[in-house]
Amino acid sequence: MKVFDLDAVRAFVLVADLSSFTRAADALDTTQSAVSLKLKRLEAHLGKQLLERTPRVVRLSVDGKAFLGAARELLNAHERALRSLSVERRWLALGLSEHVAGPDLPHLLARLNAHDPALVVELHLGTSAALLAQFDERRLDAVIVRYGADEPPREDAHVLFSEPLGWLATPAWLPRVGEPLALALLSPPCNVRDVSLRTLTEASVAWRPSARRLRRDSPWRRAV
Repeated sequence: MKVFDLDAVRAFVLVADLSSFTRAADALDTTQSAVSLKLKRLEAHLGKQLLERTPRVVRLSVDGKAFLGAARELLNAHERALRSLSVERRWLALGLSEHVAGPDLPHLLARLNAHDPALVVELHLGTSAALLAQFDERRLDAVIVRYGADEPPREDAHVLFSEPLGWLATPAWLPRVGEPLALALLSPPCNVRDVSLRTLTEASVAWRPSARRLRRDSPWRRAV
């Protein structure tokens, strides 16, 4: 079984990323000749040419392109192994909107723990408005919330994805002529309800609350 020189693998990844032996040497605080020697030894160890060298250009060979992803994984695994032995624990208070959390949440948390075992995640579930208020009060380090496109933009926010909203009904459903649309509304209100009601108003569709009101813990809590 071949045993890799991690310093040589790290030098290879840097040369591939920076397209330069000189810049890779600066990043490693060593000399260009030392980096070149590491790469030659790595290529001899693998029996493959990883880089194509010309006086002006350094680029990956076909084998180098194939090896680059595995080289990154090797270095990342090495770093994770070192971090797993660290006694220093870091804490992240993370707020997650109920509308964003899904069935794959435990799997994602497990992957995060495997990536960084020293990071302790303190997860808070709640409504977007409540979580944003806690974030502004510095009680949470970060939040992932649902934010309306028509709400004032926040300079400290980054869009992760856009979620389209739509109306659904059974194929046989027809509105009753002359009667307003009966809606089962969440209690208390949420931003999805506000968007839906505003859309109905703009489309001149009359509506009224139905006799039944949905609680936030109802299995149909995503309805409006």
